[in-house]
Amino acid sequence: MSATVRFTGQPVAEGIAAGRLHVADTGPPADATAEQVREAFAAIAADRHDLAERLRVAGRAAEADIITVAALIAADPALVGPAVTAVASGTDAAMAVTKAAEDQAAVLAGLAVPELAERAGDVRQVAQAVLGRLAAAGAPPPPDGEFILVRREVSPADLIELAGDGLVGAVSVAGGGSSHAAIIARGLGLPMVTGVDATVLAVPQGEPAVLDANAGELRVGPEAVAGPAAGSGPAVVAGNGQRQARDTGPAVTSDGRVISLLCNVASAAETRAGLAAGAAGVGLLRTEIPFIGALAWPTPAEHRAHLAPILGLLAGRTAIVRLLDFSGDKIPPFLAGAAAHPAAGLAALLAHPTALRDQLQAILEARRDARLGVLIPMVSSLAEVDQVRAALAETAAGTGAAAPRLGIMVELAATAAAAESFAPAVDFFSIGTNDLAGQVLGLDRRDPAARPALAADPRVLGLIGHVTQAAREAGISVSVCGDAAADPQVLPLLVGLGAGTLSVPAARVPRVRSWVAALDTGACADLAAQALAAPTVDAVWKLVPAL
Repeated sequence: MSATVRFTGQPVAEGIAAGRLHVADTGPPADATAEQVREAFAAIAADRHDLAERLRVAGRAAEADIITVAALIAADPALVGPAVTAVASGTDAAMAVTKAAEDQAAVLAGLAVPELAERAGDVRQVAQAVLGRLAAAGAPPPPDGEFILVRREVSPADLIELAGDGLVGAVSVAGGGSSHAAIIARGLGLPMVTGVDATVLAVPQGEPAVLDANAGELRVGPEAVAGPAAGSGPAVVAGNGQRQARDTGPAVTSDGRVISLLCNVASAAETRAGLAAGAAGVGLLRTEIPFIGALAWPTPAEHRAHLAPILGLLAGRTAIVRLLDFSGDKIPPFLAGAAAHPAAGLAALLAHPTALRDQLQAILEARRDARLGVLIPMVSSLAEVDQVRAALAETAAGTGAAAPRLGIMVELAATAAAAESFAPAVDFFSIGTNDLAGQVLGLDRRDPAARPALAADPRVLGLIGHVTQAAREAGISVSVCGDAAADPQVLPLLVGLGAGTLSVPAARVPRVRSWVAALDTGACADLAAQALAAPTVDAVWKLVPAL
């Protein structure tokens, strides 16, 4: 590619980065052989069989039986045979596997026995897993050195897994500013653009490129890299084009009010970055991110393997660990549309016989000397709080550990409106502005219109103010852990509403500290009062001075 080609999209994590393109969504190789297809089915069958055995050893026989069915489907000659025969006859692997699965699913769906008819969805899931394995086998490895990831939909796991291997930026066809991939990108300090035209997936692997996520543009070609942005990785250039501050002291307003500054993380890499930037600890540890592709609820050992490296960095520091939040854009395959698991999110966690206690046990065992708090996501009722508190007390007694503080995410409008009812039942509140704003404004996380600054809407601010007041009256602490806490159009309003603890993406800790230093709490309170009376979010944004 000689001339520069430009792709535009929505900036969701600012910064500028240069590197070679890694186009990861290649699909199954066009020349996949019949034997490769057979081996992919066998590998999926073996993976499911091994998982079923691990679950059975863990005493989770019901789940083991479900996974065993998937293993049997992947090894079923009635599914594998037609797919392999079609590929041997010259049919493309993707088409052959998909058709074989749809034919088999149609037969099952037509059966009069509901339990057998439900297996149609399992057949389709096995087919997707086979295609994914073929694609992974045929996908080129990332280029040597620094690279920019390009995918139809970048996942949070993609960013975490590749962050230490040369990844400097990401481009996604799907997704918006409130997607969890965007949130992780901001935490890692990786420039990211979404909503890019799908033709970007056809760009040759390894092409040199510059991702200018400040302008929402990907430039591909040797001439693009020769420009002034070449070599300016995300760690060098901040979102406003200025070098990021290196001060790691406490966040203090101009009139002397100390704001506790924590970081949101899902990995040890983010945790190290946040602590190095001066965060006092972790205000939100997202535990579900490593398990978004899981086929069953994580075991205690799997939880510990994820938690131990992170909590090991937090001795003597705040560590707020959120329980699994398989909801929104984070629903794993075993919950996505499966008849055996009709619920997602907190309801699914509480309905499972062992999943909650498995996670609580792992949290308590991995806590080290961290100042631990357990956070319940998407709470809608006091009964949910009571159920978790009882399980936490029982688990702590069984491990001989003291029960940690228990808090709730306030991210549903009804919960925020009833905050005074929840306050006596918990030890702290954590306001999740991404989901709260999305629910109030009717926006899905994947919607390109969703972005952290929308938390400045007067309707959202009114709920946030109600929550901070309820916490104050009950004598419990409250933090804001949504990405709005690191948005310059929302931060002064949060301070004005009484938020004394902010938990922000790890890479944004220095920037937020510098913004806080420019604020006067009295002026922020006046500004918040004006914002609550404003007619629209656009009117609020016009009130907020530039930081």
